[in-house]
Amino acid sequence: MSASHPITDTAVPTIDDWRELATREGDGLEISLLWSRTADRVKVTVSDSRLDDEFELHVAGAEALAAFHHPFAYAAGRGIGNRVAHRRRESRLSAA
Repeated sequence: MSASHPITDTAVPTIDDWRELATREGDGLEISLLWSRTADRVKVTVSDSRLDDEFELHVAGAEALAAFHHPFAYAAGRGIGNRVAHRRRESRLSAA
């Protein structure tokens, strides 16, 4: 294959390909539900402005709304650790 024809994977979404389907904010958290048309994939992003941290979950379409509404439970239920949940828990315990 010549250098003028690079190999590309069209299933990998570009950063501009993600479209926001829903978002919600509260208590320093911003949670977004995003969809990639190119890859036909869904993800939930969680950004914590208080802790300056974030994580994302790639989810099946059928589980998208549940993951959007309960991202920490979704992550924990699937054995996905995330710093945001742990740091928030530690913050609450130290404030008590």
